[in-house]
Amino acid sequence: MHIALLGRQPALSIAELERTYKRVSWFSADTALVDTDSIDIQKLGGTQKAGKVAFEVQSTNDWRRVSDAIVAHYSKKWGTYDGKITLGLSAYGVDVNVRDLQKVGLILKGKLKGKGASIRLIPNQEVALSSATSHHNKLGLADNKVELLIIKGGKSIIVAESTGAQNITALAARDQGRPRRDAFVGMLPPKLAQIMINLAGEITKDPESDLTSPRILDPFCGTGVLLQEASLMGYAVYGTDIAEKMIRYSRDNLNWLESTYRFTTQWYLHEGDAVDTKWQQPVDAVVSETYLGQPFSAPPSLAKLTEVRGNCNHIITGFLRNLHPQLKPGTPVVIAVPAWKDTEGRFTHLPLIDTISELGFEQVKFESVPTEQLLYHRPDQVVARELLVLTTI
Repeated sequence: MHIALLGRQPALSIAELERTYKRVSWFSADTALVDTDSIDIQKLGGTQKAGKVAFEVQSTNDWRRVSDAIVAHYSKKWGTYDGKITLGLSAYGVDVNVRDLQKVGLILKGKLKGKGASIRLIPNQEVALSSATSHHNKLGLADNKVELLIIKGGKSIIVAESTGAQNITALAARDQGRPRRDAFVGMLPPKLAQIMINLAGEITKDPESDLTSPRILDPFCGTGVLLQEASLMGYAVYGTDIAEKMIRYSRDNLNWLESTYRFTTQWYLHEGDAVDTKWQQPVDAVVSETYLGQPFSAPPSLAKLTEVRGNCNHIITGFLRNLHPQLKPGTPVVIAVPAWKDTEGRFTHLPLIDTISELGFEQVKFESVPTEQLLYHRPDQVVARELLVLTTI
């Protein structure tokens, strides 16, 4: 059993985990239990840290009990270890201060010293180490580099051994280091691209395909962020865009990706309008950020919202009508569409969502989260990305 520390928008994070690992349940408001043998955190956009559950304490308000359990468990486990252990401690939702948290490490360090084992304790500035600190110290990436995640749930506290933290430095480098960027067409974050790809679930390669991997189509590819992240995850990728400039930008970025990361992927690009393009087969999955309309710095007037919403709905409906007959039944489709937030924090959605079956698609239902919560947005944003997870019928 593993536990995952979810990202800024936990509903998206747990949905990604559910589609990737199937057996997932909430443990707290921002953590989830995942019934799996391993988690590859670098392929998850919505998980900050993950860890293998070591033990559970049936108490949520007795820090001494938790502290004693940690010292007893790891004094025994590491008592005969030959070498130095780097140890970090992170607490989530637990009523403990930094001093008492560090005290656990110091007590454990003293006990192990008496047995001939050695610990280098990473100092805490806060009760939880940042993902950057965890990754910088390679915690969870070797047997002698350990971060204990101490996480409070409803009726218990879990202690887990980290299996890695999200490499935010690498994500930023891929986002900011690629040669072609264009703020005007929107800046899809690589983490969100990873989430969207994983929301497609298991992607099966067409048995008649000559490609070595399943192929993902992005019909609104822009500068190629989704193509980039899908390539790094091992997929063949296929991008089209109405703007010739965007095809050039995607080509430059994919060439840069192959050169920088020293790998070869299978990719294909061409110019085309998503409402009438005939895509080359095979298409094993579709993952795309569609047309989001114009940006707004403040909620628009009702008249303006009605205009923009209608325009977006028309374009995306046309795209889905064009797409459906070109896909086999059961093909996963994950698209980001716009939703607009008003001054009260309420969202206005596209009309097509209520009639998606009439376009030949079925919306995937999740055990862990309602589909209407699959919204990616920041507090100051008016236009959110609503993620529709569909299958072709």
